[in-house]
This record gives sequence, structure tokens and C-alpha cells, in this order.
Amino acid sequence: MARKNYYETLGISRNASEQEIKKAYRRLARQHHPDVNSGDKSAEARFKEINEAYEVLSNQKNRKKYDKYGDQWQHAEQFEQARRQQAPRRDFGSGDGATSFHFEGEDMGSLFDEMLFGGGRTRTYTRRTRPMRGRNIETPIEVTLEEAFHGTTRTISLQSEEPCSACQGTGFIQNVPCSTCQGAGRVPRIKRLEVKIPAGVKTGSRVRIAGKGSPGYSGGAGGDLFLLVSVRAHRQFERRGDDLHVEVPVPLTIAVLGGEAQVPTMKGKLALKIPAETQNGRSFRLAGQGMPHLGNSSRGDLFARVNVVLPTKLSDREKELFKQLNELRST
Repeated sequence: MARKNYYETLGISRNASEQEIKKAYRRLARQHHPDVNSGDKSAEARFKEINEAYEVLSNQKNRKKYDKYGDQWQHAEQFEQARRQQAPRRDFGSGDGATSFHFEGEDMGSLFDEMLFGGGRTRTYTRRTRPMRGRNIETPIEVTLEEAFHGTTRTISLQSEEPCSACQGTGFIQNVPCSTCQGAGRVPRIKRLEVKIPAGVKTGSRVRIAGKGSPGYSGGAGGDLFLLVSVRAHRQFERRGDDLHVEVPVPLTIAVLGGEAQVPTMKGKLALKIPAETQNGRSFRLAGQGMPHLGNSSRGDLFARVNVVLPTKLSDREKELFKQLNELRST
């Protein structure tokens, strides 16, 4: 029956696990996202197909319907109801006194025709709709460490669906599948949406935007939008949880005699007191100078690791002083 093969769309086998489905979707969504392929109509069309396939296969109930009825899966309840209501029809008047029974619409194609068009001596079925919540949508989004620290906003292009105006979202016009939406009751569209990304997000965070997923069916509530966050690696800071780690260059003289060194933070530089005889590799903890904790006002810590910098291009006088120091340290 199926004219669309959602498994082929995602490049997975029919017995793929939920994790394999999600992994394939995320990979393809990043590759074909309209924001990544600006102006590429083929990528936009491919992105629509990927989202359509994922919305069906990621829902176990709908996946079972699809596996059984192909791209007519949305009519599964009608098929089952029609099959249950198929009754044996008795034929009389054959001339030989015999009575025979048979069922009409044994194959799925004729059953579908009877259900939609009222063929033969069977009754006509009309589609019954009830309010249904719209589907959740997931979309990947990448931010810098600075954006994760301060919070930011993004304007994203989102593949979604809206109720078909021709059939008012029912999928049928006078018991005939709507030609505009091909009986689905929905039509795809691209919408632009400004979303807020809170401070403290990290790679793997899922930011929920309530009600901004696919619209509901027959007056049902809309689904949610989930932003799948990845934070770009920083050239200076290393993030471990909500703590930050950074290397601080310290001149040899300050490491030996003591003094101050400038420590970079996400909000600017801070002066760090370096005790005399500080060893190379020693770390200093700057409380509350790390990343914000997602959902509250507290912060992680910043760990500044000393990297002692040896002097270069020594003058003759400096070399002489180092020789004297070496002699003193040797005795």
C-alpha cells in the first residue's frame, strides 16, 4: 500500500530501535536544515520528508499503524472499524434452494473503497474526528560558550503542519479524501520562530518551548518544540559540568617571588594573587566564576592553572645572575 517509505527516508531498517531512529533523524535534520542550506529548495523538501518520517516512526502507536497500513496509517481506526462491521450477507433465490454466505470487501483496497465511497451493498462510513494534541518537534541548535553563559535568542526556520483549510482539517470533503491534503487533514509549512535559550545550557540540554510544535488536530492543543542544544568548543576555556578551567601564564619571577597575574573569566579579567614559590601546574579556585546552573541563579567555579613562563633572550647580565643563583642553590 505504501507510496512513501519512511524507513528509506531515514536510512534505517524496519526493525530499527527508537535510539537508531532518533540518531538517524538528528543526523539528517542537521544536514538538511533550512538554516544550513539557505535558498536550497531541494534541501527544504528533503527536510520536510525527514520530519514527516520521524513524526510517524518516533511514535510507537503510529509506527505500528504505518507498518500495517503504509501511508494510509491515519485511517487505521476506520479500517479496523469497517472490518469489524463487515457482516455476512445471505443470498436467496438461487433457484436450487441453497443458501450461501459471503463477505464483501475482503481485500484492503475494496474495504477502503467501501469505507470512503459506500460501494456495493455496504454502508457508507464517515470520518469521525476528535481533538488530538499536536506532535512534538525536535530541532538541533548550536550556541557558543559565551551564549551559553549569558543566554541568547535564535530565529529558526521550522518545518511544521497546519490544518488543511479546504477540508477544515478533517481530511475529507463529502466522504471523499481531500485532494489538497490527500486525506491527511494537514498541510506542511515553514514557519520562522524566535526562541529563547536560557543561560546555563550545555551539550545535550533539551530546551522545551511549550505549544510551539505541530498544531493540534480538530481543536486539540499544539505539541511542544524541543531544542537539542550543542555548545561549541571554546579556544580558551574548558568546560567540565558547570565549572570552567583555564591556563594562566605566569612569569618565572612572579612564580618565584610572588605577585599578581591576570585571569580571564567569562565577564572579564580578574587579578589573582600568586604566592611566592608557586609551582608550575598549581590550580587556584575562583568560586562562582564558572557557568550558570541551568534553572537557578548559582554558578560553577573557575579553576586557573598556573603555566610558568620561562624567560627567553636573556642578556649577559641575566645569564650571570642565573649562574650565581645556580651556584647558591648547589651549595
